[in-house]
Amino acid sequence: MSTDIRLVVLDMAGTTVADDGLVEQAFHAAARTLGVEDGSPEHAGMLAHVRATMGESKISVFRHLFGDEDHAQRANRAFEQAYHDLVDAGHCAALPGAEEAVRELRAAGRTVVLTTGFSRATQDRILDALGWQGLADLTLCPAEAGRGRPFPDLVLTALLRTGTESVRQIAVAGDTGYDMLTGTRSGAPVVAGVLTGAHGEERLRADGATHVLASVAELPGLLAG
Repeated sequence: MSTDIRLVVLDMAGTTVADDGLVEQAFHAAARTLGVEDGSPEHAGMLAHVRATMGESKISVFRHLFGDEDHAQRANRAFEQAYHDLVDAGHCAALPGAEEAVRELRAAGRTVVLTTGFSRATQDRILDALGWQGLADLTLCPAEAGRGRPFPDLVLTALLRTGTESVRQIAVAGDTGYDMLTGTRSGAPVVAGVLTGAHGEERLRADGATHVLASVAELPGLLAG
């Protein structure tokens, strides 16, 4: 493993932030808005796709599920409103050790970027709820990078925006296979999967994890070691 890791790109929901089923709850609201009934075969198929693609840009998921752009945008707006309501109601918490891990990484001289598959409005809602505005050096959402996961754009945008010299100086951590694909496609030498979110070790390794950790709290020690 490279000892010259200078940039650490961390996912949010499921990696540093407890998901607690919020994505699925918000999806139910979005599906109802488009007339898809809970418990129907159509709903079950859509929910399976949502689970399989955890980590992907949400608008991309809705484009796949609903086809045309108008329906996808309506679903995405309903999803975000439902998610915002859940966050505002207090259903948002940091995963144990996550905030400390970010602070430890930065104290060691590493730059930390928090990324998400949500919109900027939703990302800011989460950061505000946790008191995390300013915790990381930079936060990024797909609209600010070009494409969301599993493309490498978020990681490469983080590299460009922070002035990091090489992709070989990047570590990526996330809880989904899409996070792993984003990391490997960016050229990062450390792509760490964490077992606090959507996907298990088998999926994480299949999609390119170089390491699998119990949680992001173990990441500073991995990079220091």
